[in-house]
Amino acid sequence: MDKYSEALDGVFVALADPTRRAVVGRLGVGPASVGELARAFPMALPSFMKHVRTLEAKGLIRTKKSGRVRTCVLERQRLDLVDGWLAQQRRIWEGRTDRLEQFVIDPREDHL
Repeated sequence: MDKYSEALDGVFVALADPTRRAVVGRLGVGPASVGELARAFPMALPSFMKHVRTLEAKGLIRTKKSGRVRTCVLERQRLDLVDGWLAQQRRIWEGRTDRLEQFVIDPREDHL
């Protein structure tokens, strides 16, 4: 497997969890401390930190500690992997539906 596929797989694994998706969504608005983020979820801080570490390990966020406060920031360019993959899938499926449409309109064999 190439590095692109591994990175994309990692991003999808991280985004598979609703808590992590919610954190990414919140960080899309701007940076937030771990404490601010954790307040939105009914779980203990150590459990929430596992989600933060997963997002950080997969490159979706970075954290910076200043004193006792750890601030999280979204790494927007990492989401470009997903955007690129989705664009590629969209082109494939649009091409298929365009061919199907052409076949329905004009079912001659030369369209197959």
